[in-house]
Amino acid sequence: MGEETAGGRQEPVRPLTPTADVTSRAPGGLATTSAEDNQAPPNATPEPQATCCPTHDTKELDTAQGPVSDVGNGTPTATTSVHIDQTPNTAPEARISYYAGCSCLSDRTQFPSFFRTMPSFVFQVRAMLQTMRWFKWTWVGLLFSDDDAGRDAARLFQSGLDQSGLGCVAYSEALPFHNDLDKLQRIVSVMKTSTALVVIAFTYASYMFNVLDEVRQFWEHTFRCKFSPLPPEWVDAGGRVCTGQEDLAETDLLNVSELRPDYNVYKAVYALAHAIHDMLQCVPGRGPFPGHSCATLQTIKPWQLLYYLEKVNFTTSDGDRVYFDENGDALPIFDILNWAWLPDGSTKFHNVGVVKMTASGDEEFTLDEDRIFWDFQSAKPPRSVCSESCSPGTRVARRKGEPVCCYDCIACSEGEFSNETDSTDCTSCPEDFWSSPQRDHCVPKSIEFLSYHESLGISLTTISLLGTFVCAIVLGIFVYHKETPMVRANNSELSFQLLLSLKLCFLCTLLFIGRPRLWTCQLRHAVFGISFVLCVSCILVKTMVVLAVFKASKPGGADIMKWFGAIQQRGTVLILTAIQGIICIVWLASASPAPHKNTQYHSDKIVYECDVGSTVGFAVLLGYIGLLALLSFLLAFMARNLPDNFNEAKLITFSMLIFCAVWIAFIPAYISSPGKYADVVEVFAILASSFGILLALFGPKCYIILLKPERNTKKSIMGRGATKT
Repeated sequence: MGEETAGGRQEPVRPLTPTADVTSRAPGGLATTSAEDNQAPPNATPEPQATCCPTHDTKELDTAQGPVSDVGNGTPTATTSVHIDQTPNTAPEARISYYAGCSCLSDRTQFPSFFRTMPSFVFQVRAMLQTMRWFKWTWVGLLFSDDDAGRDAARLFQSGLDQSGLGCVAYSEALPFHNDLDKLQRIVSVMKTSTALVVIAFTYASYMFNVLDEVRQFWEHTFRCKFSPLPPEWVDAGGRVCTGQEDLAETDLLNVSELRPDYNVYKAVYALAHAIHDMLQCVPGRGPFPGHSCATLQTIKPWQLLYYLEKVNFTTSDGDRVYFDENGDALPIFDILNWAWLPDGSTKFHNVGVVKMTASGDEEFTLDEDRIFWDFQSAKPPRSVCSESCSPGTRVARRKGEPVCCYDCIACSEGEFSNETDSTDCTSCPEDFWSSPQRDHCVPKSIEFLSYHESLGISLTTISLLGTFVCAIVLGIFVYHKETPMVRANNSELSFQLLLSLKLCFLCTLLFIGRPRLWTCQLRHAVFGISFVLCVSCILVKTMVVLAVFKASKPGGADIMKWFGAIQQRGTVLILTAIQGIICIVWLASASPAPHKNTQYHSDKIVYECDVGSTVGFAVLLGYIGLLALLSFLLAFMARNLPDNFNEAKLITFSMLIFCAVWIAFIPAYISSPGKYADVVEVFAILASSFGILLALFGPKCYIILLKPERNTKKSIMGRGATKT
């Protein structure tokens, strides 16, 4: 890559260490270093100082002084260099400086007659901060000359950095005026050990070169030599050996001929010339002074020239506008320079950008990165940060005792997110949302319920339908063989009712599968409770009938059967079932079950379940079923040894034993099962107890009806002592 000039393209240039200088503009588009980039010339003479703060090593350039004004200024080492006549009743002498950058000189109460074309350090610091923002440098070293000007610039820089929040200073070192080897080596050691890859310097070239003298890599690069031990390939190529006695003065590094303050001098002289010209254009009788008078070269007073200097407003040949604001400062403008080596070993500054204040008061920052040469293999700007930016999904955790730019990145906790870089806090997701795996946004929580589409729901649905189908087959068998002794002897009407109630028990499990709705939550336990009471009531009545029949067969028991006729049997079943119906109605009316989004079981899931509403209502419903089942079991157990070839009391005892065992095991399992698994446990209990009753009561009967028809006779069933085959 080359650089375009008026004379065409130059050969590619090689950059020095990656630095960018912000400098004030020079004539003809050349760039000059800012107030801190040059040494004081050898012909400097002392000058009286302002009293804004103590001075150190104050020197002044030669100035052209007149009776009422002068153009000139001290070196940047001087805090001010402004000659102020403190004699009482003496008018202030107007002065235009081209080299003083101290921010204190903008104080119009102390320096009412001071003007300058050199920008204040305040703007230079702002230009540096703009450059840091552009390259995203947040961790920099700070070097400054150990004098008033350097300390002022460093103070302004650190203050501006703190207020803007752009970054932090890794270290801050004052460069000694004299070549103090111990201090310089300590500063170089700090620079080498620091993780900051960018150094901001407010100093003179001579100060900076004292530091560079101690940097081995810089020395080898500048003089094209190597310190011992020498690499073999360097020796083979006949490379030079560095002695450490090489002289930087023999290089182009100290050639600052292109970095001079001429442009500021040019603007200062022209400002004075324009002021005098405007004064000479005054028409007597229309002047700005008392009595509409005008000033002349022979009678001019300092305050009269001050008036015209405040009105100066012109544009230079480079297109830069010159006028003084209320603080006596001209519009600031700085060039951004890239310091690079040419192939022949010489150095050159290229102008790669500009920072200036426009007449409207806006800052204009322009930088052409394509023209910058970086001394890296990547040819990209260095990344100077204490800690890498925390990506979305993490938060900044400050390190105790370290600058705010040094921190750790901590991943957001589950249920929290951050969607910005360098977020200081993680935000909790809304109630129905959960953090993504990357923790950079929230996603809807997964929904969990016993679904028809999952394997568990499909299995339970299949078993439920299978049970219903088996009940229908058994009912068909009993209807088809209703005239046979086996069906008639076992109270066919109650058997039909029992089979119908078992079908309802199997089918009610379907209300537990699928996303809970208000109507399914209300119906599932009501239908389940009524179906099972109907089933157990039929079994209880069948047991009572068995006992009544054997009682009636004994002497004096003939009248007992009148209490167990068909009407009484139906009425008993109806009354027992109606009681459960009343329990359900009261429960639904007082505290109806309803869908509930439970977020307590899983933090990243929403479990849809049916809240029972009233635990007491649910307990009473189950307790009533358990009471009837226990009563049936006890009665059947009492009738198990009654004489009969086919004693149904034994089957009832076994079926009720299964029923009670299932529901006793259900209670702890239901309580300890979270979410949809509570529904699974309840469905399993319903299916298990229903299959237990179905198989225990009707399995043996269907076996005889279908496979042992020779035993399906009245004699075989009612016979006593007959041999069983």
